[in-house]
Amino acid sequence: MLSSRGKYATRAILDLCLHYEEGPAQVHDIAERQRIPAKFLEQILLTLKRFGFVQSRKGPGGGYFLAKPPHEITLGAVVRAVNGPLAPISCVSVTGFMECGCPDPNTCALRAVWKDARDALAAVLDNTSFAEIGEQHQRLLALQDETVDYAI
Repeated sequence: MLSSRGKYATRAILDLCLHYEEGPAQVHDIAERQRIPAKFLEQILLTLKRFGFVQSRKGPGGGYFLAKPPHEITLGAVVRAVNGPLAPISCVSVTGFMECGCPDPNTCALRAVWKDARDALAAVLDNTSFAEIGEQHQRLLALQDETVDYAI
C-alpha cells in the first residue's frame, strides 16, 4: 500500500508537471492546490530533491521545479524513491530482497503469485511517465467540463 508520503510525493510531482512551463512553484501553492500539509510537503520535496526529481531556487520568483522533463520521470521511480520497493512481500523484491521464511522458496506457489503481482505493478508504474499522467489529468478535466455543460 502506498504511504501518505508516497501519495503526497506523487501529487507534488504531478502538480509541478501541470505547472511545468510556469517556472518554480512555492511550497504553499503546491500544498494548497494538492491539499497537502505544507510542513509535510517541505520534507517530501527535500526527499524528492535528494533523489534528483526536483530542484529549488531561492529568492524572489523561487520555489521548486522539476529537475527533468515530465516525460523522463516515471511513477515507479518516484514511488520507489519515497516508499521503497514495490514488492508486496520481501522475498520477491528486486531491490530489498529478504527471505520470508517459507519452507522452500523455489516451490512456493504464494511466492510465485506475489512475484506476478510485483511484476504487473512494476510494469504499469515503470511505463507511466508524469507527462502521460498530466495528459490524462487534462482529459479528465475536459470530460468533467463537458458533463457540467450538459447538466446546465
